[in-house]
Amino acid sequence: QVQLVESGGGLVQPGGSLRLSCAASGSIFSIMAWHRQAPGKQRELVAIITSDGSTNYVDSAKGRFTISRDGAKNMVYLQMNSLKPDDTAVYYCNVVTTPWGRSYWGQGTQVTVSS
Repeated sequence: QVQLVESGGGLVQPGGSLRLSCAASGSIFSIMAWHRQAPGKQRELVAIITSDGSTNYVDSAKGRFTISRDGAKNMVYLQMNSLKPDDTAVYYCNVVTTPWGRSYWGQGTQVTVSS
């Protein structure tokens, strides 16, 4: 059974940094990603990393956020720097298993950027 446990959210001032972590267990994961959903908005993909280390980011996160993974520990991280109020959202860890391609979601962690 796949389980995801997220941590690292919180309240931070504009310009600050946070590091989100997601511990995944129960399978092998080809894709690990972070999504976010702000109040009144649709959930959007923030960053994605494949098993070979290839990454991609939503335009608003490029240059500020860095996604990484530890394959041995089945962990995925999102380092967020230069945070802005527009980054305020619930952030969700998302993984896709291999070889069956099933998608799983974490419970979400709140990130609030405010002075």
